[in-house]
Amino acid sequence: MNKEEIIDKTIQFVAKELEHETTGHDWWHINRVLKLSEKIAGQEGGDIFKIKMIALLHDIADYKLNEQEEEGVKKLTNYLNNTFNDHPIKQEIINDIYNLSYKGANVVQQQLSLEGKIVQDADRLDAIGAIGIARAFAYGGNKNRSMHDPDEAPNMHNSFEEYKLSKGSTINHFHEKLLLLKDRMNTTSAKKLAEQRHIYMSDFLKQFYAEWEAR
Repeated sequence: MNKEEIIDKTIQFVAKELEHETTGHDWWHINRVLKLSEKIAGQEGGDIFKIKMIALLHDIADYKLNEQEEEGVKKLTNYLNNTFNDHPIKQEIINDIYNLSYKGANVVQQQLSLEGKIVQDADRLDAIGAIGIARAFAYGGNKNRSMHDPDEAPNMHNSFEEYKLSKGSTINHFHEKLLLLKDRMNTTSAKKLAEQRHIYMSDFLKQFYAEWEAR
């Protein structure tokens, strides 16, 4: 298969895998991340094929979407093994995907390639702004989390395990992750895009707290 055929095959694979996903990590999230990645790459460079593959596959092994984390890892590696055989780019894609996700406010970010940084920025951009707000509440509702508990303080997690096991409210998630993402963008292009989305999200929280207090 040539690169275009691999991309088409991967789109079909991911769309099928995520067709019933309701946590905000569905195919349309992947599609937005793909488009944002291409937009950022237009300014920052990078191998566009590798960028597209990372963007398309970045949630397949995610612990949030698999009953057992090992199942997701096996699903991702099996797909890439069947698609690439011994192609050296395969391991580069896997390494970036494994190190892409947010792992807690106080957890050190692992090193990524330029292509991984671009997709990470795109993924984080989709977690803030209007879409990010909608996705946060979709995920919280799916996981039976409270919308807001004023007696529950945000937890700035010190380990990935602590972050994964968190059951905090959706509003706390804004403070534990979403409001931090603007300053954790890798590329100049993403930093510019993040500014407006961050402001929109901050304004939403101000309005939310005012209405919560019946003001």
